[in-house]
Amino acid sequence: MFDLNPLLAIRQAIRQAPLLGVTAAAASLALYVQIRPTLSDVQHLPEEQTITRARTRVEAGKGQRSADAKAPEDELPYSMDAFPGGRQFNTIYGTIQVFEWGPENGEKVLMMHGLSTPCIALGDMAKEFVKKGYRVMIFDFFGRGYSDTPNDLKHDARLYTTQILLVLSSSPLSWTGSSAFHIVGFSLGGSVAVAFAAYHASMLRSVTLICPGGLIRTSHISPRSQFLYSSGIIPDWFRLRILHSSLEPRNGAPRSADVPEQVKDAEVDFDDVPIAADRHGVRIGDVVRWQLKNNDGFVSSYLSSLRSSLVFRRHDRIWRVLADELRRRRTTNAPPGLPSGRICLIIAESDAIVVKDELVEDAEALLCRESVDMRVLKGGHEIAVSRGKDVASIAMESWDRKH
Repeated sequence: MFDLNPLLAIRQAIRQAPLLGVTAAAASLALYVQIRPTLSDVQHLPEEQTITRARTRVEAGKGQRSADAKAPEDELPYSMDAFPGGRQFNTIYGTIQVFEWGPENGEKVLMMHGLSTPCIALGDMAKEFVKKGYRVMIFDFFGRGYSDTPNDLKHDARLYTTQILLVLSSSPLSWTGSSAFHIVGFSLGGSVAVAFAAYHASMLRSVTLICPGGLIRTSHISPRSQFLYSSGIIPDWFRLRILHSSLEPRNGAPRSADVPEQVKDAEVDFDDVPIAADRHGVRIGDVVRWQLKNNDGFVSSYLSSLRSSLVFRRHDRIWRVLADELRRRRTTNAPPGLPSGRICLIIAESDAIVVKDELVEDAEALLCRESVDMRVLKGGHEIAVSRGKDVASIAMESWDRKH
């Protein structure tokens, strides 16, 4: 008798062939997607494709031409002539919006804004510095306000440090050398200031951090946000679409455009804060909405910054480098820059984002008490905007301290 087992095996294999073919095809396609970059020559995009241009400049130009026909309520929330000394500085990374004004012989102050708001948010503070005789320079980070976005680079400490150096080079005055200027950073700008100071301490007269990012504990990241911003499952186009929607200012529970989380304990809705003391009709949310509509690089830059270590506390290396630089300047043979050997840290009493007690504990652990002149001001995360004059006064008082 014939052994039927081989015939049965052949018949079973014939039945399973279509399924095996589909599986093999799917596996081959997945493998091809993974190794495709190695099968072709690596080519850089043409330079013009690596920059997302800020349409805000185009819209501002249209608004300027039709200003006489516009009602006051139709005015831009942030105009290109918001401050004196405005310029659009062209770089290989794109155009950067810069303002510089104040006495040419005054001590220089470089100011940096937060994660979502362009430099107009620091206007009251900047004006107070100028009133006291300082020369001020403020600018829009890449992807904010009137600045373009390099879309093929991570928006991390390295890129923002490069942007600072570009901005300094745009001035007709010298902003380099030993103890050349004070650096002031709010929120994201505070974290960027730490990174710059860690490696360019010799250039600085002082460092002032206002509700700084970089030490916000990761326990404040919701599981939804953790998945949304980090998961490789979600395609970037869909991720950006969700983030665009979440950043849209709307009525409801208090939240902050500077960190895309629901802020349950905030006393003030960050988006509802007036952008300046003399412009109560224009609020932070109006500026954010204007950016969402007119700066196509805003959301991607926001997301890239959020993924870096500039907002949440993901590593402490840069803060420890700064601590070493401060320690060296409290020795007998101190190197140039940061002559006091400490930073000024201004914290908001009721900040629901950069939590006061957590920041005090973490900053003292990383920098040690001798390295920090710590000041607490009533208010929430918005103090750099809503209490700009008071913040400036505290900073100047700290700079005048010798010991």
